[in-house]
Amino acid sequence: MSIALAMPGGSLPQAAAGFADANEQILRVEGLTVSFDGFKAVDGLSLSVERNELRVIIGPNGAGKTTLLDMICGKTRPSAGRVLFNGQDLGRLNEYEIVRTGVGRKFQTPSVYEDLTVLENFELSLPRMHGLLQSLGFRRTPALRARIDAMAGQVFLSERIGDRAGQLSHGQKQWLEIGMLLMQEPELLLLDEPVAGMSAREREQTGDLLRRISAGKSVVVIEHDMDFVKRIAHRVTVLHQGRLLSEGTAAEVQADPRVIAVYLGH
Repeated sequence: MSIALAMPGGSLPQAAAGFADANEQILRVEGLTVSFDGFKAVDGLSLSVERNELRVIIGPNGAGKTTLLDMICGKTRPSAGRVLFNGQDLGRLNEYEIVRTGVGRKFQTPSVYEDLTVLENFELSLPRMHGLLQSLGFRRTPALRARIDAMAGQVFLSERIGDRAGQLSHGQKQWLEIGMLLMQEPELLLLDEPVAGMSAREREQTGDLLRRISAGKSVVVIEHDMDFVKRIAHRVTVLHQGRLLSEGTAAEVQADPRVIAVYLGH
C-alpha cells in the first residue's frame, strides 16, 4: 500500500496516494461516510488492507475507529461509500452473512459464555453449531477435540480447558474470545483494543499471538498503547475527526508533526 503522510500546513488526506494491487488487497474501504445526529463520525474515509497484514488503527477518542469496524462488519450502515472484502461489496449483506464471508469481529468487552467451560465455549463457536438442528446433532469427535486442544494451546489456555470461562482473568477471557473467532477460520480479524486491562506479561503474550495469527490471515487492531503498536504493527493508520490523517510504519506516523499535535502529544 502507498503511504500517505499529512505534512504540516497541508490539508487532511482523504486516502492514501494509491491502492495496492487489487489481488493483494483483502479489504478496501472507499469513501465511507456516516453521520449521527448531524455529526460525521466517519467522513469520506478510504484505505486498504493487504493479505496477511497486521494493521493497527490509532487516533484520539472520537476519531471514528470503532465506527469504522462497525461499518466493515455491518453493524452500522454507511450513508456513503462502500466496503469491499475480497472484491465483494459487504453493503449488500447482513451481519451474519458478512461473518460467513470470512470476517471475524471482537468488541472491546470480552463476550464469552461464563457459565460454560473453555472447551464448551470453543465448541459453541464452531460454524456448525449456529442453528438448532446443528446443535442437536453435535458430536465431540476425537478430531474436533484435537483441534480445540490445539487452539487452546495457541491462545495460552491449555491448562484452563476444563475451567468455567467465568473463572478466567480478564486477559484470559480476551484470549478465549480471540480463539473462538479463530475457530471460525476467518480471513480477516477485527480486534477492538484486545489488550485493554491486561497485565504487562499478558500484553506481551498477546503481541506474540497476533503476530502469529497475521502469518496466515489479515488482522486489523484498534489500539492506544504506542509501545504495543510498535511491537506488532506492519502498518499504522491514524484517524482524526473521521478522516485519514497519516499512514505508514509506526516510526513514520510517530514522526509526523500532525499526529504529534492531535494525538501523541496528549
